[in-house]
Amino acid sequence: MTPPTSTEGLDEALAEAAGALQTDVGRAASLSREILMRTPSDPRARLVLGAALRRLGDLDAARAVLEPLAHSQPRSAPAHRELGLALAASANDAAAVVSLHHAVRLQPASVDTWRALAASLARLGDAGGAEGALRLCLGHSPSSREAAYDLATLLHRRQADDEAFGLAATLVANSPEEMAYRTLLAACAAAVGDYDRAVELYRALLDEYPDEPALWLSLGHALRALGDRAAAVAAYRRRLALPGPVGEAYWSLASLKDSSLSPGDEAVLCARIASGGSDANERLHLQYALGRALEQAGRFEDSFHSYAAGAAIGRALRPFDADRSEAALAAAQDAFTPEVFERSAVERPDIAPFDPAPIFIVGLPRVGSTLIEQILASHSQVEGCGELPTMMTIARELAAGSNGRYPASVAMLATSQLAAIGERYMTGTRIYRRGRRLRFVDKMPNNFHHLGLIRLALPNAKIIDARRAPMAAGFSLFKQHFAAGHAFSYDLRDIGRYYRSYVAMMAHYDAVLPGAVLRVDYEALVRDTEAEVRRLLDFCGLPYEQACLAFHANPRAVRTASSEQVRKPIFNEGLEHWRNFEPWLDPLREALGELA
Repeated sequence: MTPPTSTEGLDEALAEAAGALQTDVGRAASLSREILMRTPSDPRARLVLGAALRRLGDLDAARAVLEPLAHSQPRSAPAHRELGLALAASANDAAAVVSLHHAVRLQPASVDTWRALAASLARLGDAGGAEGALRLCLGHSPSSREAAYDLATLLHRRQADDEAFGLAATLVANSPEEMAYRTLLAACAAAVGDYDRAVELYRALLDEYPDEPALWLSLGHALRALGDRAAAVAAYRRRLALPGPVGEAYWSLASLKDSSLSPGDEAVLCARIASGGSDANERLHLQYALGRALEQAGRFEDSFHSYAAGAAIGRALRPFDADRSEAALAAAQDAFTPEVFERSAVERPDIAPFDPAPIFIVGLPRVGSTLIEQILASHSQVEGCGELPTMMTIARELAAGSNGRYPASVAMLATSQLAAIGERYMTGTRIYRRGRRLRFVDKMPNNFHHLGLIRLALPNAKIIDARRAPMAAGFSLFKQHFAAGHAFSYDLRDIGRYYRSYVAMMAHYDAVLPGAVLRVDYEALVRDTEAEVRRLLDFCGLPYEQACLAFHANPRAVRTASSEQVRKPIFNEGLEHWRNFEPWLDPLREALGELA
């Protein structure tokens, strides 16, 4: 191309260069450079060149072009958008947010800019800001399916599955052929407990995309929740037959009761670990799977070291600050004094709107909470809803709006504000309460962090403290890789400190709210089931029903790692299983101190 010599020729050349961005990025760069040889200050050509360089991956060169352009063109939304995209691609999301914010102020109808801004905010850990950006985007462009999908995906990751489910359902209704929308809807269906629909959606997707590894894994998880072990194993095996990382599939098989791994699987796991070529998350899953296989084989020392290798990777991926955790729990104890609860009781004598009350089961994971829930959910008046994210979400939002004063800020809330929080919880959990029974169980373990909030917002709620012998609980945590959360579980000393903090927190509530929390020891429940079940039902204000002793016959879906155990009668053989690993548990015992 000959460099243009007239305005008309320049416009044509610029149009050609801009068009080439969509078809031949290299040519777009060449054309824009040729234009700049003759008109070096032309902002349009500089914009095309910067955009082309970004698309070509030459990010330093792109920024060298776009930064002075954006500075000289403060009213150019495309210049600030392109600079923001280049900064984001350079992993400089903080600077990208500044440029992208500027661009959307200038051009609020630009869906792509809003989406890029939300992505940068999310990478910075500002999920609330990302959500806000996407909502503003949809306010300006309500028909944008791309922005709606991004928002639904973000809400699903934040466990706001009630709204995510609705958005995903609308997307699928409007674009039933779109795989991404259907996959998201299936994930949301599983998240709200509709596993039958999730399985139906995953099977339909696999009919069309039989070689999609993630779909087989997700199908296996949903089938396991429904109690269809054989079909779950088959789905996990199909995943293993496909290319790509297989660690999660192996761990899914290994974590089934009476592991489904064979000696051949053990050999594959050892070979993959020895190769050292996989990423950290893959190696983590492989180590935990091997640990479980070796444990099933009775090779306890080798098993422990494999668990420890997986835990070391997990600790590096998910750092845990034990000092900060202890300080947060201590702050909650300082905030929720007897006077706070006494004042609330005086100010709220009429709490009928919160009946029927929810039943919260709190504690640490792997201590028998799923068994307690299964017993309660076998009662004709109670629905088991699993680990609901609703109260955690409310607490997170209260903390974000309190300038660092949560949980003390809760104690200062007005009666009307507390009532609104209670109503919001009841409304937010409705999508999970599919059986529409009078009572329901929320067994999110970490809700113990927010017992003060729960008691003030939902005064009629029943709270059950699920407890297990410290050494047994601690080791069970250590050998379990959790999909999310529970970062303390990757170090024996951290587990011991966390357990001690938990016990101190529950002792505080026993002191300031005598009789408000029922402690249920797993060992007592196993050894004298009927007596403990009667005590549990009496505390919850429920009449005794024989079905609660036949909990293993309950066909309800169960999502946690204990899903298979609660479908079998209680047995006590596993109470002392941790002692097979006792020679390597000194750090846990030392951290537990007198509790061990």
